[in-house]
Amino acid sequence: MPLAIAARPFGFKLDLAHAALVIIDMQRDFVEPGGFGESLGNDVSRLQAIVPACVAVLQAWRALGALVVHTREAHAPDLSDCPRAKRERGHPSLRIGDLGPMGRILVAGEPGNQIIPVLAPIAGEIEIDKPGKGAFYATPLHELLRSQGITQLVFMGVTTEVCVQTSMREANDRGYEGLLLEDCTESYIPGFKQATLDMVTAQGGIVGWVCPSPVLLAEMKAPARAALAR
Repeated sequence: MPLAIAARPFGFKLDLAHAALVIIDMQRDFVEPGGFGESLGNDVSRLQAIVPACVAVLQAWRALGALVVHTREAHAPDLSDCPRAKRERGHPSLRIGDLGPMGRILVAGEPGNQIIPVLAPIAGEIEIDKPGKGAFYATPLHELLRSQGITQLVFMGVTTEVCVQTSMREANDRGYEGLLLEDCTESYIPGFKQATLDMVTAQGGIVGWVCPSPVLLAEMKAPARAALAR
C-alpha cells in the first residue's frame, strides 16, 4: 500500500517499491569551504546546514532497501563536454577545469568533485556524473530508472533553483512523479529556495510536490517496511 505523505499542494502517495531517492550534487566543491561555490562568493554554510537532514533521510531510505541515486556535476578532464558558454559565464576567480584548493574544479575524479563523506555512495547505489545542470541531460539515468521500474523520485540536494529544479523538471517531462524535501535542499542565495518551492507546487503541482523530511520519515517506519516487502 502506498504511503500517504502530507505534501503540498496536496497529498502524495509514495510507493517505495517503485521510488528512488535522488541526491543532487552534494559535492565538496559546492558544500565545503574552499570549493568552487565559495570561489564564486557564496556562503557555503547555508548548504552545510541541510546535511544532517539529508543524512537522516538517506539512512532511513537505505534501511528499507530502496533505490538511491547520487549525482555529481562533473566534466571530462579535457573539458570536451563543457561548452564555452558554461565555462566562461560570469567573472569567477576560478573556472571549471582550473586548479583549485581541492583539485581541478568540477572535473571527474578530482577530490573536490567527490560527494561529501557522510553522504557518499555505497555498493549498489547509482552514481551519475552529469555534464549539465539536470540529472537526465547526457546521462543514462532515465534508462537505468526504467529498467528498475521506478516511477517516483524523491529529491534532495543543491542548489534548489539550479540543479535540483532542473532535474525535477526533466523528470516531470519524462513522466516521473517528483517529491522535493524542503529541508534537504538549499540555495546560496536567500529567497531563491522559497521561490523554487513556490514554482514547483504552483498550479496544482505543475512540477511536483514538496514536504518536510520529518513528514516522510514518520511514514517510513514499520508500515513502510511492510509496503516495500510486498
